[in-house]
Amino acid sequence: MTIIVPRASARCWASCRILRPSRRYSSSAGDDPKRSVDPRLGDIGRLLDDDFARLRATYDTPKNPIILAHGLLGFDELRLAGKFLPGVQYWRGITEALAANNIEVIVADVPASASIEERAEKLGRIIARKARGKSVNIVAHSMSGLDSRYMISRLKPAHVNVLSLTTIATPHRGSAFADYVFEQIGHEHLPRIYNALESLGMKTGAFSQLTRKYMQEIFNPKTPDSPHVRYFSYGAMVVPNMWSVFRQSQKIIEQIEGPNDGLVSVASSKWGGPEGYKGTLVGVSHLDLINWTNRLKWFIWELTGNRRNFNAIAFYLDIADMLAKEGL
Repeated sequence: MTIIVPRASARCWASCRILRPSRRYSSSAGDDPKRSVDPRLGDIGRLLDDDFARLRATYDTPKNPIILAHGLLGFDELRLAGKFLPGVQYWRGITEALAANNIEVIVADVPASASIEERAEKLGRIIARKARGKSVNIVAHSMSGLDSRYMISRLKPAHVNVLSLTTIATPHRGSAFADYVFEQIGHEHLPRIYNALESLGMKTGAFSQLTRKYMQEIFNPKTPDSPHVRYFSYGAMVVPNMWSVFRQSQKIIEQIEGPNDGLVSVASSKWGGPEGYKGTLVGVSHLDLINWTNRLKWFIWELTGNRRNFNAIAFYLDIADMLAKEGL
């Protein structure tokens, strides 16, 4: 497999993207000029502005398999035209890149919009069947971090031994955008909408579980971390352009929770304590995190003298390298 490595972006570009006056961010954050503090959040951790812009020459390989777990409305491979056209992969190029580095990868495909409980149960069965008794490291994007936490803490399935859980933009404390959507729909209309979705074969259990009230008052108190599992996490923040699908949602979340990737805030993404939170990816959206970056956008940026600041493949290889260095 050929991997095209983009050139690193200039650091000033990332800084300009997050330190716009209208966003009310402060640049006075100790002796690190890259740090940015939102007064509503306090500390957004280490800023990763172009740390994963390019591939390194070598990466260490973890001793145990990595489970890739997808988020809400996710899938393993989606074939819109049957066998006539290539399928659309959720982990676009990431699975192949990890495997090429001699990392055993297991992709977990759980019900796209089912409840956390149902998704967690399926996740446990997949790991038990595919890992064949091996200890595993879970790398979870978005909602799958909640599935994984529930599986580890509440289900504790037999023949599943999780060494670590790395969550990427997981709404551990819910999302203000989920709250906004429910407010706009109106609770009196929800039964009719749910019935319509279920008539199309779509499950609806996940949606109400992503609200801030549910996560903070119900899920988190009943789902403590396991003392036997290492917890790591990453957040992301972006200022979308006017054509971005995340333009409206990013503004809504920012007003309430602060910096975010268009769907999940940095504050909600942080998990595992100060040592477990690895940092905040700058200029990276929720879909960029799974390599769904629009290539035309980056082509235009290149033409205008800018450089790509994030390569998802480099990011996941670095996570694997981090797990290896942790002895996992």
